[in-house]
Amino acid sequence: MSEFQAKVLKLVAMVPKGKVTTYKELARAMGNPRAYRAVANALARNPFPVKIPCHRVVRSNGEIGGYRLGIRRKVKLLVQEGIKIENGKISSKFMFKFQK
Repeated sequence: MSEFQAKVLKLVAMVPKGKVTTYKELARAMGNPRAYRAVANALARNPFPVKIPCHRVVRSNGEIGGYRLGIRRKVKLLVQEGIKIENGKISSKFMFKFQK
């Protein structure tokens, strides 16, 4: 595992149950807001996809985005955590931002 991926996974582990964050927000929290694609790639290689909750990461526009174990599973996990999904999007009230 690369140092970058380890840092991404460590941040994702900080997202509380019932909240989501975005690939862009993770990149910003790492100090490089334009690295959101690299963040997505690091999450795609998450060796522990439920334990390290990469299902809590969505697109900036609130769309679900991808998931290593399938989008249906991602939706199921999010709904189990109390997150409401309407028209394929998550409301901004469920968004988690990292402190600066």
